[in-house]
Amino acid sequence: MTDKGSPSSGFKILPGHFPSAEQESLVAQLREILIKAPLFQPVMPRTGKPFSVRMSNCGPLGWVSDVTGYRYQATHPVTGAPWPEIPDVLLDLWHQVAPTSPLPEACLINFYEPTAKMGMHQDRDEETFDAPVVSVSLGDTATFRIGSTTRGGKTSSMRLASGDVVVMGGESRLAYHGIDRILKGTSTLLKNGGRINLTLRRVTRP
Repeated sequence: MTDKGSPSSGFKILPGHFPSAEQESLVAQLREILIKAPLFQPVMPRTGKPFSVRMSNCGPLGWVSDVTGYRYQATHPVTGAPWPEIPDVLLDLWHQVAPTSPLPEACLINFYEPTAKMGMHQDRDEETFDAPVVSVSLGDTATFRIGSTTRGGKTSSMRLASGDVVVMGGESRLAYHGIDRILKGTSTLLKNGGRINLTLRRVTRP
């Protein structure tokens, strides 16, 4: 696959990394995961304002947000059950794009309705930033924005289509990034539309 550009060092996009058949297979696996670990509505710390996305996780740890703060935990915040395992196809992806990094411990599953967005933020709730963050897009195309490691300043905007993979390593590991909008009707992968974003992360130091 080709690299579509680097807004900051260590950032790359692998367009169309997952062909249609593999996307469909992955979505089928995600449906089974979400039976065991249903989507829940996270809220902002302190204010309790709901996110515009719903989320779940798979892997030994899962990322959650509630009025007490952001954190990783080993159980679903609603059911209390352990998170399901990360699918092998995602572990294979990790081995391809981060072959020298220890295995990911969390795979955050974000579901975007057509009106959902994600404000500019850093992924910095982990103990270590040595491993990259690896992201998979499924469903409708999203407008993705990435900046530098400080808030504000120049940003780059690009579209992420179904099957695209983003790797944020090196300097870009702590770059501010977000989703400006979902382009409704750009994919038929999900029956009712919307977008799924999967984010593989190493949480603890090996």
